[in-house]
Amino acid sequence: MKLNEEKFTIPVGDKTVSSIRTSTDKDPVFTFVYAPGAGSNINDPFGEYLSSHLPAVGASLVRFQFPYMDAGRRGPDRPALLEETWRQIINSFRPKEGKLVIGGRSMGGRIASQVVAQGIQVDALALFAYPLHPPSNRSAIRDEHLKDIIVPTIFCSGSRDNFATPEELTGVSNNMTDAKFHELDGADHGFSVLKRSGRTREDVWKEALDITVVWMKDILVSAC
Repeated sequence: MKLNEEKFTIPVGDKTVSSIRTSTDKDPVFTFVYAPGAGSNINDPFGEYLSSHLPAVGASLVRFQFPYMDAGRRGPDRPALLEETWRQIINSFRPKEGKLVIGGRSMGGRIASQVVAQGIQVDALALFAYPLHPPSNRSAIRDEHLKDIIVPTIFCSGSRDNFATPEELTGVSNNMTDAKFHELDGADHGFSVLKRSGRTREDVWKEALDITVVWMKDILVSAC
């Protein structure tokens, strides 16, 4: 299967963001837009893994980085700019046909959830390693906006993730309109696993991909 890779520069106010779309020669059944976590960029390893595998199941995969990464800075932009970046990316890559699924890892997914809660139109939301709270402050829960999300949503996080326990994310998903949680056994916030588990990080990536693909196909079937 031949993959086509296109690079774009998207303006966001007086700043720009880099993005890459990976697809095949066939018309995609759905478009998936992915954002990395706060410390990563357009070359985020999990995003690259998705771009290598999702097109095989009929998706066009778009990944991007936020303005601060484009500018070579380490500290994330202010929330308003992060949200505006997501809106511009969604509007730039919204497909004329087929479903639009958005999401990301950690901060990338959290900001995606905020713009969906604010009402931007998408068909589904995939949140990997959602940072429900800082590891050092479990009382600072970032869940108030999640109840406003009405599109199908999946949380996919590790059992060793110190930003959210499986029990916490199960509780959050149960309080949403249409959400589910999938636990990645043994994985931490970065999807790494202990050597004694007998698994590798790529095994975790594959599990996250497989469960997300099944979930996406269920959405497509139910929408018909």
